[in-house]
Amino acid sequence: MDLFTLTGRTALVTGGTRGIGQSMAIALAEAGADIVLVQRDTSNQATKEKIESLGRKASIYTADLSSKDSVSTLVSTVLADGHDINILINCAGIQRRHPSHIFPTEDWDECVQVLQVNLSTVFTLCRDVGAYMLTRTPNGSGQRGSIINVASLVSFQGGLTVPAYAAAKGGVAQLTKALSNEWASKGINVNAIAPGYVATDMNTALIQDKDRAASILARIPAGRWGDPDDFKGSIIYLASRASAYVSGEVLTVDGGWMGR
Repeated sequence: MDLFTLTGRTALVTGGTRGIGQSMAIALAEAGADIVLVQRDTSNQATKEKIESLGRKASIYTADLSSKDSVSTLVSTVLADGHDINILINCAGIQRRHPSHIFPTEDWDECVQVLQVNLSTVFTLCRDVGAYMLTRTPNGSGQRGSIINVASLVSFQGGLTVPAYAAAKGGVAQLTKALSNEWASKGINVNAIAPGYVATDMNTALIQDKDRAASILARIPAGRWGDPDDFKGSIIYLASRASAYVSGEVLTVDGGWMGR
């Protein structure tokens, strides 16, 4: 079990206030890591309080992930406060859903934010945290750090009514591979997790569309939608020594959807 311990490590997590990101942050803490949470504001303390109840340290840093200026100073601020970031989880994401032929102009303008939050911010945080990780002394397995991005099924498929989201998540998968090509030999493992259909707030519109929800469920071999806690095992695996020889991988956690 020592392969999976994260004791003595610190993870920076975006999107940790709810859903998949919250389960991932708590899982990392359960495995022994301290957590730096990046949130829009400090009003939501639930994840922080849960982590602290496990006996781990939790800090909240506020940032607008749709703002280049806000993101540009985030990592330097966290590091200046003495946090030794050796795990990065990029989970924050937003979505706009409309049939493409009637996609409102105002929502398309907001899709610039979709691309910023879901791809550009992911790159910026990978770059800045990765640059810091390169300065760290490798552990006994030669690892300096682990970066895990959250991709999507639309990293592989086009999806329906989410053109900007699909474009961004396709980019996340390729960015993950590109960074792995440069950093795996230097002790930084870069991987991604691609969630299937999960019962979270982001999928409320799909869940409420009875016909679409039924068609989705019919294709999932596991016979159910995913739950945020289904991602606890995979995030610990990719953040720990257990995956020391795994890099550039986009791991689907989808109940068998992509194998159908």
